Amino acid sequence: MQKLLSAVLFTTLSLHINAQCDDINTSFKSGEVVNYHAYYNWGFIWLNAGQVSFTVEDFKVNDVPAYHLKAHGATYSSYDILFKVRDTFETIVDTLHLEPYEFKRITNEGSYHASYLYQFDRDKRQINASIKKEKEARRDTILQWKDCSFDLLTMVYKARNIDYTQYQVNEKIPISMVVDGEIHDIYIRYLGKETIKNRDGRKFNCLKFSPLLVEGTIFKSGEDMTVWVTDDANRIPIIVEAKILIGSVKAVFVDAFNTRYPMSAEIKKM
Repeated sequence: MQKLLSAVLFTTLSLHINAQCDDINTSFKSGEVVNYHAYYNWGFIWLNAGQVSFTVEDFKVNDVPAYHLKAHGATYSSYDILFKVRDTFETIVDTLHLEPYEFKRITNEGSYHASYLYQFDRDKRQINASIKKEKEARRDTILQWKDCSFDLLTMVYKARNIDYTQYQVNEKIPISMVVDGEIHDIYIRYLGKETIKNRDGRKFNCLKFSPLLVEGTIFKSGEDMTVWVTDDANRIPIIVEAKILIGSVKAVFVDAFNTRYPMSAEIKKM
C-alpha cells in the first residue's frame, strides 16, 4: 500500500504537453469532474485501494477569470488502517493558455507529510518554490521559468489540447515540468491508436503514450508507464499503468461529469 495513491496520482498527472505552449484551451470547461479507481498490484491480484478525482472550478486573479484545478487522491477507509493516504494537488491557471499562477501540493502518506508551493512570477519569469518534507528543513529556492514549463497538474490539462495529428507513431514529444523544486526536460513517446476496455467492460477508442519517467522515490527512470486517453475532443485519460519500485499501479476511469463535449470515443453496445 505504501506510496500507492501518490504513485497513481503522479502517474495520471505525468502525461504530456505540446512544445507549442500557446495552445488555446478547447478541451474542457469549468465544472468538469473526472473520477478514477486506484489499483495496486499485489502478486497476481489487483487491489482497488482508493480513488482519485480531478475537478475544474472558476476562479479570479486580480479580477481576471482563471481556473482552479484540483486533484485529490485517498485510500478507502477500509485500507486506512494499513496505510492512510490523502494527497492533494491544486493549481490556479489562466483560462486561455492555462499558464499557471500558483501550484500547491499537500502530501499525507501514513506518518509522512510534505508540502510544496510554487509561485509563478510572470514579470520576472521565475518560479519561487518552497518545499517542506518530513524531517527536513524548509527549502526555499528560485528557479528560472523557462518557456513551456509547467507544474504536474497544469500539464495534465495542457496535454488535452494537443493536436496529435501532427505526430507519427514512436515520435517523441518534448515536455518540461517542475518536480520537487527542479525543472526536468523529458518526453513522451506517441504509440498510436488503440481500443481499450476498462474494468467495468466499457470500451473506448484511445490514443496511447509512454512517458519517460524521472527517477525518484516511486519510479525508476525509463518508459515504464503507459497512458490511454480518449480519441475525441475531450482527451480524457481512461487507463494509466506504471511500474513502481515495488509492484505496479493503475488508475482506471470511472466516470466524468460536465465534460465540454460528449465522450464520442466510447464504443456503445448495440
